[in-house]
Amino acid sequence: MSKHSLEDIFEGFNHLTALIVGDVMVDAYIWGKVERISPEAPVPVVQVTQRERRLGGAANVALNVQAMGATPLLCSVVGNDADALIFEELLQKRGISKEGIVRSPHRITTIKERVLAGSQHILRVDSEHDKNLLTGEEELLLERIESLLPRCQVVIFEDYDKGVLTQRVISQTIRLAHIQGIPTVVDPKKRNFFAYQQATLFKPNLKELREGLKIDFDKDDQAALEKAVQDLKERLQLQYALITLSESGIYIAAPDEHFLLPAHIRTISDVSGAGDTVVSIAALALAMQLPPRAIAALANLGGGLVCEYVGVVPIDKARLYEEAKQNLVNA
Repeated sequence: MSKHSLEDIFEGFNHLTALIVGDVMVDAYIWGKVERISPEAPVPVVQVTQRERRLGGAANVALNVQAMGATPLLCSVVGNDADALIFEELLQKRGISKEGIVRSPHRITTIKERVLAGSQHILRVDSEHDKNLLTGEEELLLERIESLLPRCQVVIFEDYDKGVLTQRVISQTIRLAHIQGIPTVVDPKKRNFFAYQQATLFKPNLKELREGLKIDFDKDDQAALEKAVQDLKERLQLQYALITLSESGIYIAAPDEHFLLPAHIRTISDVSGAGDTVVSIAALALAMQLPPRAIAALANLGGGLVCEYVGVVPIDKARLYEEAKQNLVNA
């Protein structure tokens, strides 16, 4: 990859629109300090010093897409509750459209609240509804997807097993995308692992790959990895499989070639949200019809970069560009 082509790639991201379909949530953080134990029970008392709410789940993928210069269109179902208002306000602050968001009185908006004292993560409290969408909710969501799809160059499924991505929503969206020649990219979870038939690119991590195929092998056994990925591609009729391997890097299998790229050495603070960054960059690179090695290399670099930050944060495009110049040009 030359410096000139790298500039063209990063400039080209600015002209893309990505449709993100999946489970959205609010990531809430409470920071404080612990100076005593509660007299009511043997638990620490956290004196709150700061509170913050961030977009999470599929909405964090939207943030990553936006951070890369592209336009995200987010489709999901939330509750008809106070947390949905908070979620929509967070979208508005970030300049992300809520036109693909469906409100339902039958669900609650997912919120994950973390309590941290100093650098210690003490507690997480989840409020969520993980049952599959009702038929009427599916229909409303599919209407939004169908109306927004013509504006997009790629579809990203961000699955957290919270019920928004049902088999019907998945198959109908892939069918609509195929008709319009739009590639589909999947960040899967366990429940719907084999529902994404004929997706363009499928991005599980190693744990999800093992659990999905119900097999086990050593992470350093490349032959076993290659066989597992080939089985996955055949079962789902995929064009590409992109497997994130944590500190071992990333593996991509394309129709006619495959590569294992090592991770870049860096100080890891928090791996939260790295998968969101990887799938966002891979999807945009795929939409630009980059070769498999370039897709994997950029996604690998971006996923590592966000691990240097605490909490779920979107990618820094300028920093990614500088690191890509150093690590990928003429590589």
